[in-house]
Amino acid sequence: VRQAAGVFGVSKSTVHKDVTERLPKINPLVAKKVRDILETNKAERHIRGGKATKLKYTASRE
Repeated sequence: VRQAAGVFGVSKSTVHKDVTERLPKINPLVAKKVRDILETNKAERHIRGGKATKLKYTASRE
């Protein structure tokens, strides 16, 4: 979402609204693929955050 926002010069909120609300009306097949990717990201982000925190505190101990 951030990369798309940068490419198109709009906010993350605009990109998210476009792919979740407007894209299904234009191209439902692509919208489903995008929705699956966003759901996967949402399901995994707490794991990435935990890894980043662990790395931060591991690095600060050295």
